[in-house]
Amino acid sequence: MAQRTVHYESAFEHFLRLNRIPYVAVDEAKKTLLRPKAGPAGHALTDPSLGSAKSFDFLVTAEASKWLVDVKGRRLPLSRRHESRSRAPASRPMRLESWVTQADVDAMNRWGRVFGDGFEAVFVFVYWCSAQPPDSLFEDVFHHRGRWYAMRAVKVDHYQRVMTTRSPSWMTLHVAADQFDRISRPVRQMLEK
Repeated sequence: MAQRTVHYESAFEHFLRLNRIPYVAVDEAKKTLLRPKAGPAGHALTDPSLGSAKSFDFLVTAEASKWLVDVKGRRLPLSRRHESRSRAPASRPMRLESWVTQADVDAMNRWGRVFGDGFEAVFVFVYWCSAQPPDSLFEDVFHHRGRWYAMRAVKVDHYQRVMTTRSPSWMTLHVAADQFDRISRPVRQMLEK
């Protein structure tokens, strides 16, 4: 397991290992700048518009899927009503934060072009929960290093179709809660398709 300082990435890596899902962790310090190279007869091997792109975090493979994963960590404080395991929640405790930056979307699209057919760019939202979340809220729930986590995954191309601007000055985007519920999936479920 790689030494990860971001606990959300460490939690996701733990989840992959726990579920015996093959992956490669990307070392941000050793990423390659994406520069076009001349191929046979002077043709570029990569898209000349690529330049340098923010790295993705993991390359994840399963029988049916090959993902380029960018982990997005978000805090999910649960209300008292949802911390109680004896009461069944009526719905999600609050809006699941699903914001990303325009740079995140651009970089993941660039990496998708570099890797080509068969690879999908995916945002995995890892939620750090203040207490164990009720099973009805998430399918991917686990405990790691004294914290509870839950996850949802969404393909970047699906995200792009419904994203809207959250903050023009910060260049952040997000997806409305009902649409995020519709386009995101549990990680294990999505890997099986």
